[in-house]
Amino acid sequence: MIGGERGMADLGFVHVFQPPTAPAAPVLLLLHGTGGDEQDLLPIAARLSSAAGVLSPRGRVLERGMPRFFRRLAEGVFDLDDLHRQTIALVQFVKTAAAHYRFDPARVVAVGFSNGANVAASVLLSDPGVLAAAILFSAMVPFEPDAAAVLHRTPVLISSGRRDPIVPIAQVERLAALLSAAGADVTTIWQPGGHELTAADVSAAHQWLEALPAPNLTS
Repeated sequence: MIGGERGMADLGFVHVFQPPTAPAAPVLLLLHGTGGDEQDLLPIAARLSSAAGVLSPRGRVLERGMPRFFRRLAEGVFDLDDLHRQTIALVQFVKTAAAHYRFDPARVVAVGFSNGANVAASVLLSDPGVLAAAILFSAMVPFEPDAAAVLHRTPVLISSGRRDPIVPIAQVERLAALLSAAGADVTTIWQPGGHELTAADVSAAHQWLEALPAPNLTS
């Protein structure tokens, strides 16, 4: 099944949905970077897990015509009020889509790049029960929480470039520390490149996802 403009009217986001092909496979929540759309990460999903389902929304915020998942005031400076609103909207979308398409909401794994990874991190810190796991490519700290979330050993992979001109190493380390303090089981992988999604990122994420001990997240 594929949702398009009808998905926007019914569920709140223009999106693509593809059901999993195995009962125990996850549903990958694909969250694109700035200027992407609901089609961008579909080829990556197939490389991460051949049996996984896909729920891929298009960000609802436009920056100079480019879709994003929340507004920013400048490079690396986020509109925290809008981030909060859009995080709530994304969480509601996932819950509504699970009911609409009849997939298990306990098997949702976020896969985000850049802005999409940041909103996924915001979901982890704001509403810990929504995601079973998360793969964050080129992510930074979305906000500093007032109190630690309780993530109950939620598996999180952070894959970042050591020469990323947008996300400093200190930001990646701080995000890993915040998620670890909340109880997440965090794995950080460093790539030699910059702010980009590479074959090495995807290969490492595939291996990480396949190795997860929870049986309902493997394919």
